[in-house]
Amino acid sequence: MSAPTDDADVPAFWRGLGLPGLADVHVHFMPPRLLRRVWEYFDAAGPLVGVRWPIRYRWPDEERVAHLRRLGVRAFTALSYAHRPGMAGDLNDWALAFARATPGCVPSATFYPEPDVAGYVAAAIDAGARVFKVHLQVGGFSPTVPELDPVWGLLADAGVPVVVHAGHAPVGTAHTGPEPFAAVLARHPRLTAVVAHLGAPDYEEFLALAEKYERVALDTTMAFTPFFDQFTPFPAAALPRLRELGLGGKVLLGSDFPNIPYPYADQLAGLARLDLGDSWLRAVCWENPARLLGLD
Repeated sequence: MSAPTDDADVPAFWRGLGLPGLADVHVHFMPPRLLRRVWEYFDAAGPLVGVRWPIRYRWPDEERVAHLRRLGVRAFTALSYAHRPGMAGDLNDWALAFARATPGCVPSATFYPEPDVAGYVAAAIDAGARVFKVHLQVGGFSPTVPELDPVWGLLADAGVPVVVHAGHAPVGTAHTGPEPFAAVLARHPRLTAVVAHLGAPDYEEFLALAEKYERVALDTTMAFTPFFDQFTPFPAAALPRLRELGLGGKVLLGSDFPNIPYPYADQLAGLARLDLGDSWLRAVCWENPARLLGLD
């Protein structure tokens, strides 16, 4: 399968694979004021970014939704994340309302370690949330804090997936890396978790977690793009393991749209250049995320 060179080529890419479209588990939609602050942080190359990061798709919500539809992204998340107490409940209300008003958007939610966290996570599930996001780097907390133990158990019992930014990239903190999240999985081995960015830069350690735990997967977000490869390239020796995991349902398309400094097509082109086969691309770009998100 030839790699798309720009966004206009993306529909031909997935049609050439015989797919109905793309399913992307790592897309961000947030309340406009919060998203503007996120973009300002990237513009300033803040401490948790560390490099120049010009946002490619600095557009209003409706324009970004329309662009996803032009690309053929039939299913996408609306991931947000709380970085202080008292945020998550309001973010969940906004994200769930956004999903109700936006065909193709998977109802999404988040959480933060605070006294009422288990209650509002349960409420979000009851309101239809089908995927959660937690960002250990930006949130500045350990996944092993006592407040979150009942939440991990609740999500494991419900079978609702959580996308976890657990890796050190782009800038590590005391709570990122494979060890903290491995401790969560040891306590909650049935948790359905998607490790963002393939766990970069500790790719092989996070691959091992996906190999060990039945419900742990990884998303491709930013991996194999020229921008990301200059900082944290994926080890060539681990590609056979990535292929097996992808064919086994455990590697999922993620993009970080719109918070990327390059075209969406770069993500797909990077995957195509791996030369892991059309069956692998079909699994990663549609079959695996569609199964995880419960699409028909």
